Amino acid sequence: MDAFNTPQTKLSRLRWAAVASLLGLIVLSLLWERWLSPIRPGGSWLMLKAIPLLLPLRGLLYGKRYTYQWSSLLILAYLTEGLVRATSDTGTSQMLAVIEVILSTIYFVSVLMFCRDSRPSLTNPALKRTRKKRSTA
Repeated sequence: MDAFNTPQTKLSRLRWAAVASLLGLIVLSLLWERWLSPIRPGGSWLMLKAIPLLLPLRGLLYGKRYTYQWSSLLILAYLTEGLVRATSDTGTSQMLAVIEVILSTIYFVSVLMFCRDSRPSLTNPALKRTRKKRSTA
């Protein structure tokens, strides 16, 4: 098997794609609502929407499968916000919303692929759990 196509290498690439897109969303949220195109001049409290994105960051960095699972649901709120603002806003805000949609989609797809490829099952023998046999006493 090629060294670049091992299951662990693929999981590592998916993990870093998720981390990079999440960090991109955090930075985008802060810049968007504070300086680039805030709802009110001088910034708005909407930049606090970046706080929930900090919750899964530690679990993603450590490769915790459960964090990937629940954060895939969290990111759908950001995807929805990006889609709504991409279709309703104009100018800079619309462009930033399109970037939010792209980053959210990258995150969602990489998280789903990570969860699929890291599941311990017959489809991925390298990650298969060993089961203890019950004693028949």
